This record gives sequence, C-alpha cells and structure tokens, in this order.
Amino acid sequence: MLNAIIVDDEEFARSSLYFLLQENCDQVNILGIAKSVAEARTLLTAHQIDLIFLDIAMPGENGFELIPQAQISNATVIFTTAYDQYALKAIKANALDYLLKPIDIDDLKEAVVKAEKYINLSKAGNNRNESLKNLAADLTDRTAIKKITLPSGQGYRLVDIDDIIHIEADSNYSVFHLTNLEKIAVSKVLKDYEEILPENRFVRIHKSSIVNLKYIKEYNSKNGLQVILNNGDAINVSRRRASDFFDKIKNYTDFQSEN
Repeated sequence: MLNAIIVDDEEFARSSLYFLLQENCDQVNILGIAKSVAEARTLLTAHQIDLIFLDIAMPGENGFELIPQAQISNATVIFTTAYDQYALKAIKANALDYLLKPIDIDDLKEAVVKAEKYINLSKAGNNRNESLKNLAADLTDRTAIKKITLPSGQGYRLVDIDDIIHIEADSNYSVFHLTNLEKIAVSKVLKDYEEILPENRFVRIHKSSIVNLKYIKEYNSKNGLQVILNNGDAINVSRRRASDFFDKIKNYTDFQSEN
C-alpha cells in the first residue's frame, strides 16, 4: 500500500480526488487530506508518507513551497493542477508527474501505477528527490530549464542540457547523444522533449532529430542540407524545417556575439 495525502484548498477538488482514488486505486491508502501547505507539513511530520497529490495554485503558500518538506520525507509528488505553461514544462523536465484538472480516471490510474513503481525502487526514489530539488531551482529562476531528468534503467539520470549534443528518434524511443559520447535511450517520443527544451538552444531539424545549436560545427548543402556536429555526426535538415533552422541559428549566433 502507498500511504498518501491530498493537498488542495478547494473542497470539491479534494473530495472528488478522494472518491476517484477510493474507487479506482486500491493500492493507495489516504492517510490525510490538507487544505493548505501548512496542514500538509503537519501530516508529513506525523506520518510516513509515500505519495503526495499536490495542488499548486493555493492561497498563501503555493504547492511548490511544500517541495522542501517532500524532499525531507522522501515522498513522491503527483501535481494536480491547471497551472501555467512554464511550471508544467519544468515539471516535465524533471520527470515528475502531473494531472490536469478535471482529473481523468485513466490518467490518474496511470500516474499511480508509475508512482508505485518508482517508490518500490529505492534508487529511483533518491533520484526523484533530486528531481524535486531541480524543479525548485527551475521555478526560482524561471528563465530556462537547466537540467533534465531522464528515466534510465532502474532509476533516473539527471543531465545538464549543456551536455546534450543531439537527440534522435528511434521508434517510440528518444536517444540522447551526450558530450562524453554516452547514449541514453528513453521511452518517450521526440515531441515530448521538443516541448521541454529551450527553443532558443534546441531546434528540431528533422522528424527524427533535435540538435543543440551550441554543437553545430558547420552546415552545408553537399548532400542536401546537412548539419555537422562537433562529435562528427552528420544530420539532414528536412526542407520544411530549413527556414526555422536558419532563423534559430541566426538568432543564436547574434546572441552569442552580443555576449
């Protein structure tokens, strides 16, 4: 059983989520319901909590301000929210789960099954704790995602985005090529990472490729339009993405020259 708490300032949201969990998620044991972050802290102090269903937009302290206590308690967090796009991007980048209100039953069941798997893997639990720390840093800065958390084997890998040379699609996987020549395959499609990574730094040049502009060594039209990366990889630029590519690389080059 997963010992859980629900944190939400809206009575209907609290009661409806409690009902959905009772009816659809037998593995979840609700130990308490909090109307605020302050009440949630009390519950986390009094009980060993595995899982927190956490609203974000609440009066007084918002849900993100519970993150330090969640880290101390080593609790996994599923955010329940309709929050702004930057926050959702930061949550995705750190491989944390969120449910958009109104909550869909199938999405809820899937999130709980994932949480159960992560909690049962102690290594994953520790790394998700680190992901919460990174999320807190991203939300404090709010200028760009600095690190990304990649599901890998029995846990997670935290990767600095500066270390990503390019990402290639391989069926339903995305393969990350890093500066240390390591490759990490992740069971998510390329579009998920296209939405997360800073668009002024990373550009999708082909249906199967995203490149980090920092590592483009040259581009030429010898064999159709291609980019050559610092690691020697040559990647085609599709015709329909060429215009966007040229705009992005011009803006990136102009920015680098100014700084």
